[in-house]
Formats: sequence, C-alpha cells, structure tokens
Amino acid sequence: MRHRFKLTLCLLITLFTGGLGVFFMKGAINGWYQYLMKPSFTPPAWLFGPVWTILYLMIGYSAYRVYKNRTLSEIKVPVIIFMIQLVLNAAWTLVFFKLQSISGGLIVILFLWLSILALIQSFAKESKVAAMLLIPYLLWVSFAAVLNFSIWRLNP
Repeated sequence: MRHRFKLTLCLLITLFTGGLGVFFMKGAINGWYQYLMKPSFTPPAWLFGPVWTILYLMIGYSAYRVYKNRTLSEIKVPVIIFMIQLVLNAAWTLVFFKLQSISGGLIVILFLWLSILALIQSFAKESKVAAMLLIPYLLWVSFAAVLNFSIWRLNP
C-alpha cells in the first residue's frame, strides 16, 4: 500500500506540472504561436500532448524508483533537483506561451536542460533505471531548445 501511495504521489506531481503547462498554453497555440515563423522541422501541434504525457509518466515513475524504498530525508538532494526541474518545466511554458517571450523561453529552457542533466546524475546514484527513464525527457527538451532557438532566430 505504501508503494502504491508513493507511485501515485510521484505521478500526480508530474502530471500536475503538465496540467500547468496546458493552462499556460491556452489560447497561445491558436493565437500568438500560430503566427510565428517556425522551422521546417516543427512537429505538428497534435504531437506535443501525447509526447509530453508519456514523458511526464516516465518522469513520475523515475521519481518513484528513487523514492519507493527511501524516506524523503534520505533523498533530499534528488528531491530538491526534481522539484527545481519541475518548476523550470512549468516556467518555460509560462514564459514562452503565456508571456509570449521567445528569448525568455530560451533562457528558461537552458536552465531546464541543465536541471534535467543534474537530475539524471543525482538519480543515477540511487537507481540506474530511474536515470535511464529520464533520457527521453532530456532528448525531447534538447529538441525543444533547438526549436525554441530556431523560432527566436526566425522572429527577431
């Protein structure tokens, strides 16, 4: 029962972050964002929801793998890094879509990328599987950073 609670908690925290992202994006996708010049490699809008949902589930399960047999006090540093990257994850969506700041989004996504890298390193000390589950997240955010940069270049 305790493991089920921890799994649910980890998944809910990450899915809540995703929900914040959807909230911050409301109106921007069919408004401001659709009128920006975008590079040819921009994925279709419908792809982002499923990809992010899968990634949030993987992030949550990764956190669970680290947390399941430990107390929060035993994994203080990984938890802090985990929370920082979630805040930066939501902040990117807020800055880029809600505040319509392409350059601000670029700055936030750089810090998000660094925080994911730190999270992978921190989780690897506790669980190799947990760290590996975060690799697709790092790759997707890397792609998003390139996309953000390209949009910034195309829309001076």
